[in-house]
Amino acid sequence: MKIRTPIPEKKSRLEIIPLIDIMFFLLASFMMISLQMQIVRTVKANLPTATLATSSTKPDIVNLLVDRDGQVSVDKKPISFSDLNTLLTNRCSLNTNLPVYITGAKDATHGSVVYVLDFVKRAGIQRVAIAVKAAPDQP
Repeated sequence: MKIRTPIPEKKSRLEIIPLIDIMFFLLASFMMISLQMQIVRTVKANLPTATLATSSTKPDIVNLLVDRDGQVSVDKKPISFSDLNTLLTNRCSLNTNLPVYITGAKDATHGSVVYVLDFVKRAGIQRVAIAVKAAPDQP
């Protein structure tokens, strides 16, 4: 005859999550120890300290400024469109990868900036960028 006890029987469970945590800890420990066991062979060197150097060469860039009236200035010097055409074609023949930056004044019209952009493209220049910020007010 089987005698039953009033205490319910509990089934034993094997918890896996703490075992996984312990395994990750052991793995990380072995990895750190194996990295420290490597012999690092280096050569000691006394390197000179860096100093600020200024570039003496000016990059070959053309900065165009379009003012309110549609007039163009190259490097803050006003220039006519015929002189601009000769300047751009001469500089493009010397450097075919010449970058041109077009900046419009705050009150310049969109049409005048696009006209200058078309003018630059007709001169044969392929690398053209338009400035995002408006040019500061000219005195």
